[in-house]
Amino acid sequence: MDIFGGAPRVLGYPRPVVAQCGTVATLRCQIDGDPRPDVIWEHKSIQILSDGHYKLTEEGKAYLLTITGVTPQDAGQYICKAKNSIGETYAAASLKVEGEVQPQEGVDLPSDDKPRFLIKPLSLRVDRGEDAAFSCKIWGTPTPEVTWEKDGKKLNDIFESAHFSVSNQDGGWFQLKIYRTRMPDKGVYTCRAINCYSEALAGAVLLIEPESSVSASKAKKFAVAEGKHAKFRCFVTGKPKPDIFWKKDGVPLEPGRRHLIFEDREGYYTLKVLYCKVQDTGLYVCAASNALGNTLSAVHLSVKGPAVRFTCPLKDVEVRERDVAVLECEVPNESIPSAWYLEDQRLMPSSKYGMEQKGTKRRLTIHDVGTDDDGVYLCEMPDGGKSIAELSVKGTIVRKLPRKLEVLEGENAVFCVEVESDDMEIHWFKDGFKLHESHQTILKSFGKTHILVFVNVAYQDSGVVTFVAGRSKTSSRLKVKGTFRKHCPPICPVGVKMDMDRPNSALLTWTPAPNSQTSTRSIFVVERQEVGSQEWQKCFTTETTTSAEIAGDSVQCEGDYRFRVCCINKYGRSGHVEFPKAVHLVPGPKIHRSLKGCEVTEGEDAHFSIELSATMVGTWFLNSAQLQHGGRYSIKQSQTKHSLVIHETCAAEDTAEVTFIANGVRDSAVLKVKQPPVMIVEPKDDIVMESYISEEIHLQCELSRSSGKVRWFKDGQVMEESNNVQLISEGPYRRLTILNGSAEDGGEYVCETDGDSVFFQLTVKEPPVKIISPSESELELTHLASERLELSCEISHVDAPVRWYKDSLEVDEGPNLVLEVEGAKRRLVIPLTTVDDTGEYICDTEDDSVAFLVTITENMPDILESFAGKPIVLEIEVSRPNAEVKWWLNGREIEESSNVTITEDGLTHRLTIHSPTPEDSGKYTCDALDDKIDFQVKVSGKR
Repeated sequence: MDIFGGAPRVLGYPRPVVAQCGTVATLRCQIDGDPRPDVIWEHKSIQILSDGHYKLTEEGKAYLLTITGVTPQDAGQYICKAKNSIGETYAAASLKVEGEVQPQEGVDLPSDDKPRFLIKPLSLRVDRGEDAAFSCKIWGTPTPEVTWEKDGKKLNDIFESAHFSVSNQDGGWFQLKIYRTRMPDKGVYTCRAINCYSEALAGAVLLIEPESSVSASKAKKFAVAEGKHAKFRCFVTGKPKPDIFWKKDGVPLEPGRRHLIFEDREGYYTLKVLYCKVQDTGLYVCAASNALGNTLSAVHLSVKGPAVRFTCPLKDVEVRERDVAVLECEVPNESIPSAWYLEDQRLMPSSKYGMEQKGTKRRLTIHDVGTDDDGVYLCEMPDGGKSIAELSVKGTIVRKLPRKLEVLEGENAVFCVEVESDDMEIHWFKDGFKLHESHQTILKSFGKTHILVFVNVAYQDSGVVTFVAGRSKTSSRLKVKGTFRKHCPPICPVGVKMDMDRPNSALLTWTPAPNSQTSTRSIFVVERQEVGSQEWQKCFTTETTTSAEIAGDSVQCEGDYRFRVCCINKYGRSGHVEFPKAVHLVPGPKIHRSLKGCEVTEGEDAHFSIELSATMVGTWFLNSAQLQHGGRYSIKQSQTKHSLVIHETCAAEDTAEVTFIANGVRDSAVLKVKQPPVMIVEPKDDIVMESYISEEIHLQCELSRSSGKVRWFKDGQVMEESNNVQLISEGPYRRLTILNGSAEDGGEYVCETDGDSVFFQLTVKEPPVKIISPSESELELTHLASERLELSCEISHVDAPVRWYKDSLEVDEGPNLVLEVEGAKRRLVIPLTTVDDTGEYICDTEDDSVAFLVTITENMPDILESFAGKPIVLEIEVSRPNAEVKWWLNGREIEESSNVTITEDGLTHRLTIHSPTPEDSGKYTCDALDDKIDFQVKVSGKR
């Protein structure tokens, strides 16, 4: 943040440019400001506008002036001016134009003297991070001057000097080398050779293999316990200086109470996530970009919660200034103690802070809330489990001071505050004294924003800085670190106190020495000594906190103990400060036999047991949920032995964490639940199947479990769904369906589970050729000699062949025997029959057949002649009444109609045609099953 608000400031000053007469020159100036400034260029006090000679462009925060076809008149100083509503700034750059060559008129230049490329640079393709080198060989007299450009820009303008090198060797060899290539380095590189006669150009392309996208699986892994800080540092270089953005799971992060984003003194871009919550787990990406490209770096953060979690965690709270704020959570067991913290400061009960414990509920009440109460609050259990929440205080001060600020001697200390409205009466104080502007103290106000700057701070400037606006105030502790002390051991802590209000424990507190000015990392070390012993033992270390709770569980034997504290850094140790009094501590129980992980099959019982050094009551937890005896859980205790049985385990309990907690004892183990193997219930044996082409084919098996998974194979290859293949799952059934079978679908199919398999041997063949008509398998026909005989049948496949047989011998076509094919119909025709044609005729399709029993007679039946319109009566007499009789005309059964009447009178059966026509002529047959008689009827036209 700009300490003077959003006034424009120069991020990168223009470089002096030297250009050949007639070429293109580009001046670049990088400027930032909020609001975005208006930028203009001037030359000789005249504003430059875009036209054919000048071109003004912007690339992010970079402002470019491009001059085409430069002339000596373009040489001189150019001013880049930037201005917004808060302030203005400017930067100057110079352009030098080399004199134009004046060749002699009418004299040709010797071709050998002009620059020319004997060997041109070759295009390259390299992987990101590899070095790239372009080489070329140039001839010319005098030796030409060689420069390299990328995409029309000089390398000095776009690359830092350590990123590339230009060299030459004897024999006219010139080389450009780019170190540790980055994605923005790809492009067209031009080598320009110039001497007093002419110039020559040659270009080559540098391709860099694209960077793979950032994924959580490939990112670095980083884990932190809930409530701890996570710090990510990213070192980025680039020219112009890149802009840095931090993102979590693709969402940009903004600085806030728990997210600090800054660039440290070593040039690292740093993201610090304070007091991590489980919700902070995710993929964090540092994205860097400038006018030439961008790059990414990623790390995956995992925030691990404690074994025993809060039953009901803290929730974020927002209150108005001077209201009362209440933070409440719930611990899993009412006997579990808790402690409250405001960030790294432990809170104690007072008129400001009220702390209540009711059963498993823990409540913190903050009275008369002020701006400095805004922050992160933690409720902590003894085993390290934390619940975290943010308290937002809304009031006059919108953005408060940091809780503390550390700077080195000689640096500037900047404090910035934002209030809710303009023109408020505000005051700055340091250590209770009101501040006034001076050469070392700068006080600035920009609308709602107010800034305090201590210039060139010294060690004695350390203290408490307070900002007051009306009835609201916010404070910050300024700590100036003396550089003259950076190689000195630390100073011992002060203000040591021992609180022994809690049974079998002692709370130790201390304060860092007020004049500790070292910038080196240091830690506090607490040691204990049993009264009567000369030996001191280390029992606690910390880098940030200034308190330690020592419980009886931490000692080996019962006794009275003394404590002392010191401070250590890499340059040495401070003196020890001993805490007053001694405390009596009793060691807690120990684990003689720890919990073991248990692996069972789903439905089996899981057994856990633990043995302690002393008899005491314990509590069992499953994934942080407390278990009670009964139902699926059997909990037993036999003196020092505790056991838990989980009956009929289920798949949902796989990888569940089982925890046992007693007074000062905690142990955990993992329950693994395997699912039983999936078996194939039906079919029990391998199956041999046949199907026909174009039919729908189903292969099905039944599993022992509906959730089981199967794989289908055909001839050893995995089957996938397609337009013709469906893989169906319905409850315990798994089905492979081939919608339209073909001969290629035949083969060996396998349905396989993790623990079983079944085989299907499938054959797909052509469907059988069936005889559709006549429907009877055998027909009897009687014909007169010399008549035309036609035997006909219709088959199911149009193209299928048939064979005709007479008396079991295959027949062939001849002068008096014709085999006809008409679509699906097949006929055997004998145009002129004789008595020799009597016999059994068979039409055979290999899959089906029909027999015709043909009788050819010589005797002609009596011919009954009549005229059209004259009724015809055919009458027969049978041997017994109620005989079944059928009438036929030319082999077709006759049915009654308005013109035809069939009657029965005892033994007499009649067929009457009331109004015959010539079409009614033919052979009439009366069939009584065991006998039949024929009538030859001829109907002539009317007389």
